[in-house]
Amino acid sequence: MSSTPVRVAIVGAGPAGIYAADILSKADVEVSIDLFERLPAPFGLVRYGVAPDHPRIKQIIVALHKILDRGDIRLLSNVDYGTDLDLEDMRRFYDAVIFSTGAIRDADLRIPGIDLPGSYGAADFVSWYDGHPDVPRTWPLEAEQIAVVGAGNVALDVARMLAKHPEDLLPTEIPDNVHQGLIANPVTDVHVFARRGPAQAKFSSLELRELGHVPDVDVIVYPEDFEFDEGSMASIHSSNQTKQVVKTLTDWTLKEPEELTASRRIHLHFLHRPVEVLGEGAVTGLRTERTVLTGDGTVAGTGEMHDWPVQAVYRAVGYFGSPLPGLPFDDVAGVISNREGRVVQADGEPMAGVYTTGWIKRGPVGLIGHTKSDATETIKHLVADVPALDRAPERDPEAVTAYLAERGVGHVEWSGWMLLDAYEQSLGEPHGRQRVKVVPREEMLAIIRGEA
Repeated sequence: MSSTPVRVAIVGAGPAGIYAADILSKADVEVSIDLFERLPAPFGLVRYGVAPDHPRIKQIIVALHKILDRGDIRLLSNVDYGTDLDLEDMRRFYDAVIFSTGAIRDADLRIPGIDLPGSYGAADFVSWYDGHPDVPRTWPLEAEQIAVVGAGNVALDVARMLAKHPEDLLPTEIPDNVHQGLIANPVTDVHVFARRGPAQAKFSSLELRELGHVPDVDVIVYPEDFEFDEGSMASIHSSNQTKQVVKTLTDWTLKEPEELTASRRIHLHFLHRPVEVLGEGAVTGLRTERTVLTGDGTVAGTGEMHDWPVQAVYRAVGYFGSPLPGLPFDDVAGVISNREGRVVQADGEPMAGVYTTGWIKRGPVGLIGHTKSDATETIKHLVADVPALDRAPERDPEAVTAYLAERGVGHVEWSGWMLLDAYEQSLGEPHGRQRVKVVPREEMLAIIRGEA
């Protein structure tokens, strides 16, 4: 084996990629790591997928920042795999490549009417309110009654961001264009629909409790939606998280009507399965079927239908990965085909020197912290494979940046991000905010290059 460092590229500078880089940098092998990111700014899901009014979760950026600030992992942002570089290019400069590109598409909800104007994917809405540079600056907020389909934290985030008064978001890092867009939001009622019961909800207990503290927003639940079968009781007794979720929901059923005086309301409906988005030319309603628990925590339809007058529908039924050029992809699971992080071809044989981690490896489930165990598994296999890796012909770390420059790709390194970071914080300081996020890609790059 050569005594020169193993050259490793990691594609995707969100938590999964940064954790993988950190773990690899501490492994018992000499490495040189480049971390590629499609956007001008790093941190992926934490920057562009966590609601701005969740600063506690966004503090994960502090830990990720410390990893990249050490200087032993080189950040190459504003470089798009598949456009600026492909797998053949990567093999020219690197001995191994790890893909950690996450999952940013909305999973499908295949019911009639889902494609009507006024029907949206939660991922797109999250990208808008988080200031993702690749989405439009405006969002159509015209509905007074809105349906959100889903029973996870993203559904709660969407419901809360729709119902929350915009002035209550001003202390956060919410982009100015998002705040301005929310000012005109006429919403009065947001209905969240879950096809199973309260004990099967995927909300975290903390996220659910936070919902009850949003100013001038009442949370309404319905006693007739509360059903607990044998599977439900087993979940309650075996999981403190489930127990806390059910307790919070049950407490809300005890509220008296005279307590519900807010100008906006979030309704949580259980045992309602969406079957059709109603309307001709635009959303005018959502039809749901009442479901019943079957004993093991699953549900069956009853044939009893309910029509809900809403003018917009948001589907928050999960995220889905996107295929990457040159890599085998599981179209059913929405992940890169792999075995414990080793990318595998159609015949089941590993692709030499190609690995994956994070949501694009295992699917969009679990919390951000779970990506650490993902990365540990992947890195263990990569380190074990080092003696057998084919060595890249061009080993000078500057060779890849020279190649990018030849192709007219203006990559951004850590020092560039630091300039943008300081600029965003300076925008927030006069208003007592941690930062005001810059949104347009062109403006981000101008700040990074000292042209603003």
